[in-house]
Amino acid sequence: MDKRLKYYDLMEQLHGKIMSGEIRPGEKLPSENELSAEYGVSRQTVRKALQILQNEGYIYAEHGRGTFCSEMLRHTTPSKNIAVVTTYLSDYIFPRIVQGIDQVLTENGYSILLKNTRNSRSLEAKCLEELLQKDIDGLIIEPSKSQIFCRHMNLYEQLEKSHIPYVFIQGCFPQMKDKPHVLLDDFQGGYMITKYLTDHGHKNIVGVFKADDMQGQNRHKGYVRALQEAGILYDPDKVVWFHTEDRKIHPYEAIREMAGKTLRGRMDAVVCYNDQTAQLVIRALQEKGLRIPEDVSVTGYDNSSLADQQGLRLTTIDHPQEKLGAMAAELLLSMIQNGEKEEGESVLIQPMLIEGNSCMEYR
Repeated sequence: MDKRLKYYDLMEQLHGKIMSGEIRPGEKLPSENELSAEYGVSRQTVRKALQILQNEGYIYAEHGRGTFCSEMLRHTTPSKNIAVVTTYLSDYIFPRIVQGIDQVLTENGYSILLKNTRNSRSLEAKCLEELLQKDIDGLIIEPSKSQIFCRHMNLYEQLEKSHIPYVFIQGCFPQMKDKPHVLLDDFQGGYMITKYLTDHGHKNIVGVFKADDMQGQNRHKGYVRALQEAGILYDPDKVVWFHTEDRKIHPYEAIREMAGKTLRGRMDAVVCYNDQTAQLVIRALQEKGLRIPEDVSVTGYDNSSLADQQGLRLTTIDHPQEKLGAMAAELLLSMIQNGEKEEGESVLIQPMLIEGNSCMEYR
């Protein structure tokens, strides 16, 4: 057998071991000397065989450490595992989103690997690093602080190089808007809930929005548009911005301070980022002796379990939680089955207003 066939034959034998799983992803290969002795060939033959495997991405070399089986090979055969990463796993809207995802994936024979980031970008990066070492077929992810420029783009690029498709839900990073995503139309939702108030005669409408995610920014834009259409001058002093870190404190403190300084005519309604925020706002107003809705109307967003508390039913925007989860799972399965990333594929779900008893006509 000539030298060309010897190194080609050795390459095929090693390739077979890699593809069969005998040599596992991340595992260190024997040294050139060990391979030379094991297969009865020269080191030059071993080196040529390894070079072919390295060029084709099956192995990689680390200076001073040796040669290793590529981690990307974890994803060459279907595992029937899908990773789902959310910002939180609380009893707010997230369980129902996951339920919608799980129903579709289970029907198609897939299992879920569930993680959460607590809306921390560093924890999101850590999750992605861990998932790149796992055997998964795809990923559904809610990005952390989606309004802020993503600093770990390299990890998403590694997902693509490893042929792991992913779908964003709830938001997407500014520089990744062309990636597949399933979102609620938060601009329209913010517009609808604010227009509801202006149609009911409210003119002094305070807005409370989250600054570091895409949903908060878009809901604020809808709020501004509705005010403009109603001929109401936008006043930045009537907007409270909060961040992930102070979400449980700042909305309450800011509204409490506003309510303490102002008479009813200066604040007749409050548009809240979500139902959780609305509950903080209601507590602050009530502590200052203001009644909901007799003195101040308050709206929420998401139509969560928190929208109905102690006889007060928030006027809110319905969040189709299970539907959004199911649509994200269906999109991801389509990408897996078609073997394509489907760049630019997006689903924008139209919001629906749910009328409660937290608002009243104001003339």
